Amino acid sequence: MVDPRQVVAGFLTLSMFVMLGNMIKHDHFTSVSELSMEATGVEFNAMKIADSTEITNANKAGVEPPNEAVEEIKPCWTKPSPKDDQSNGFVTLSLTIGPEYHISQIADAVVIARYLGATLVLPEIRGNELGKRRNFQDMYDVEKFKRSLDGVVKVVDTLPDEWTSKKPAVIRVPNRVTEDFILETIQPIFQKNSYLRLAIIFSSVSLKPKGTNNKDLDSTACHAMFSGLKLKPEYSEVADQMMGRLKELSKKSDGRVLAVDLRTDLLEKKVCKTSGGARRKGCYNPQEVLHFLKKVGFPANTTIYLTETWWHKGLNTLKEAFPNTYTKDDIMPAEKKGEFLNSGDSDLTRALDLEICSQSDVFVPAIAGMFYGHVAGKRIGSGLTQILVPATGLGASVQASDFISTYITKKSHFAYSCYC
Repeated sequence: MVDPRQVVAGFLTLSMFVMLGNMIKHDHFTSVSELSMEATGVEFNAMKIADSTEITNANKAGVEPPNEAVEEIKPCWTKPSPKDDQSNGFVTLSLTIGPEYHISQIADAVVIARYLGATLVLPEIRGNELGKRRNFQDMYDVEKFKRSLDGVVKVVDTLPDEWTSKKPAVIRVPNRVTEDFILETIQPIFQKNSYLRLAIIFSSVSLKPKGTNNKDLDSTACHAMFSGLKLKPEYSEVADQMMGRLKELSKKSDGRVLAVDLRTDLLEKKVCKTSGGARRKGCYNPQEVLHFLKKVGFPANTTIYLTETWWHKGLNTLKEAFPNTYTKDDIMPAEKKGEFLNSGDSDLTRALDLEICSQSDVFVPAIAGMFYGHVAGKRIGSGLTQILVPATGLGASVQASDFISTYITKKSHFAYSCYC
C-alpha cells in the first residue's frame, strides 16, 4: 500500500517548485531587508540593515512546469574593443577579505586600468588569517584571466625591475568606481605618478545597477565581473565533485539541491551585532532557518548544503528536521580535506561555497552581504533565479514564492544591466 504521507510530501515538493517556476516569470514579490557593510582593508565594520521587510502575496495564475524556472538569458555586453598596447603606467592592488570581494576588486581595477590606459599587475591575495598571502595563480586560473582581458587591458605577472624601487601612489577607491571618481580623483594623481596602488573600500555592498553614459566602461565592468575571475582547474574540479555528490544524494528525494549560506561563526561578531549587542536583521541562526524552511513547505527529505565547514551541535535540530543536510566535511573527497578543511584556509572554503551556492537549484542567504550579492549575480547570469530570503515571525499561511529576493523580482542587481 502507498503511505498517504508520501503522497502528501510529493505533492508539496512539486507544488513548491511549480510556484517558484511561476514566480520567476512574474515579478510580484518584494522581500529582504536592505543591507550595507563597511570594510576597510580586511577589517569589517558593522552591518547596517533597514528596519522593515516588505512582503506581498503572489499571483497564483498561470502555473507552469517547475523546470521552466531557469530563464533563457545571454550577455548584453560585447567585449570592449582592443586598445593601443602602449602602457601609460601600472596599476597594482591586493585581493582581500575573501573570494566574494575579489570579484568586485578585480572589476574596479580593470575598469580603472582601461580608463587610464595602464597595465594591470597581477594582484597578490591576502587572506583573513594573519600573514597569509598567496600568488594570484595559486587560487585562480591565470591563463584564462589573461585571455579574457586580452585587448581590454594589458596584464603582466610582475612589476618591471626598473619600477620596483619606485614608490606607488596609494589611492582609496570606493567599490563600484564611477567615471567621475576616476576623472576627478584618480587620473590627476596618475598623471603625476604613473604607478598606482589601489585600496578598494567597501562602504556599501550594494550591487544595484549604476547607469552611465560611457558604454565602454559599462561593458568593461560587466566583462571583468562575469568573465574574468575563475578558480584554477584543480579547485573548480573539487567544487564540481562536491556538487556532483549533492546531486547524487538528491536523487533519493526530488533531485534538487538547496544551498543555505549559514555562518554561525558570524552571529556573535560585529557584522551581525548592533551597538547594543542585539542581532541584526539579515543574520539568521539555524533554528530560524529551520522554521523558515518548514513554513514555506520544503519537505523533510530535501537535500540541503550548508556553508558550514564542520558539523556542530548547534546544527542538530536542523538535521533532525531535514536528515539530508550536509556540510563541506560530509561531501568533500577525503583526499582533498587536508588542503581545504584542515588547513583552516577560509579563502579556499569560501571559494567552494561560492561555486556550490551559485549552481544549486535553490539558494537561501541566511547571512546578508557581498557573498549573497555575488552569488545572486552568478545565478542571474546562469538563469538560476530561485533565491529565497529568510524571514522570522511568519504567519500560518505563507508560500516559498513570497520570499524571492528583490534582486530578482525588482531586477535590482547589476547583473541585469549585463544580461538580457
